[in-house]
Amino acid sequence: MANTKSAQKAYRQSERRRVVNNMRTAALKTSVKKLRLALEQPVQSVEAATQLDSMLSSVAAQLARAKSKKIMKKNTASRVLSRLARRVASVKAQ
Repeated sequence: MANTKSAQKAYRQSERRRVVNNMRTAALKTSVKKLRLALEQPVQSVEAATQLDSMLSSVAAQLARAKSKKIMKKNTASRVLSRLARRVASVKAQ
């Protein structure tokens, strides 16, 4: 355990950050999984296509937030978003 008051405070802060970062990471992974599952279903209506677009924009916002909060590296977030956007475009084109 930390010896000084400042070290104790730093420990408490890092613990809070760790919990929040884990929650954000879990929420992001869940959103990405839901979008990937939705991409596996065939798009048969305009509503399904618009739902894919809204899910993609939601994931994009979460990735941008994770990137700005240093939860995920910039290039990793960009790569994930790019791959998802390509898959959404290809599914909508069919």
